[in-house]
Amino acid sequence: MKKILILIFAFLMLPVFAIENEIQTRIDRVGTNILNSNKIESRVIFVYDENQKENLLNSTNTLTKRQVIVYGNKYKNIQSDDELAGYLSREIASAVRSYDGIGNGWLSSVKIKAAPKKYELVFDKLAVDYMVKAGYNPLGLIVFINKTCPQTRQDKISNKNLTSKRLAHIYERIYFNYPSFIVNNTYLENEYYQNFLLTSQNNRRMLEEKVMNKNFKQELKYE
Repeated sequence: MKKILILIFAFLMLPVFAIENEIQTRIDRVGTNILNSNKIESRVIFVYDENQKENLLNSTNTLTKRQVIVYGNKYKNIQSDDELAGYLSREIASAVRSYDGIGNGWLSSVKIKAAPKKYELVFDKLAVDYMVKAGYNPLGLIVFINKTCPQTRQDKISNKNLTSKRLAHIYERIYFNYPSFIVNNTYLENEYYQNFLLTSQNNRRMLEEKVMNKNFKQELKYE
């Protein structure tokens, strides 16, 4: 009887295993494309975790184990390879940076933990570069973050930037470095990108004034 129950359970779980295998294969394909296209020599692996949720404790695996964990609660919001590439690219940027410095990256890991808000923006911008080189649309990163990252009231005493600030810096990176994606915008009909345009009007207005004044070195204080 016990063997029969085990066989029944295994049979019922087959579709679940097949789906998870398909997801892992997709993640590996997109992640490896990013690594190879950007000629990243540091070893980084990708792990799909359906059950575990991202938090401050397990997010350190990116720095210590050089593994990018795609959590189920984030993956469920991913609709395109562009969005997946955005997720993976910024985590790859973090993992690669942890290789630099004393003791196989020990010093860099300490610096990242000591200034998380600074490096959060650094990794966002690097993610844009990684995506473009790998053939993905960097606006997918904006869509992914807009869908998955909540907006806090303030970021003065937080170890994270306001999501609106992150999105503004990403948009500025694309605007100046890869303007063709904005000129020939394939995301204009995307409802999530439309929501970004709606909620980022003030920050984009600041960017437009910066361009009009030709003060390209000016650091904008996004809201």
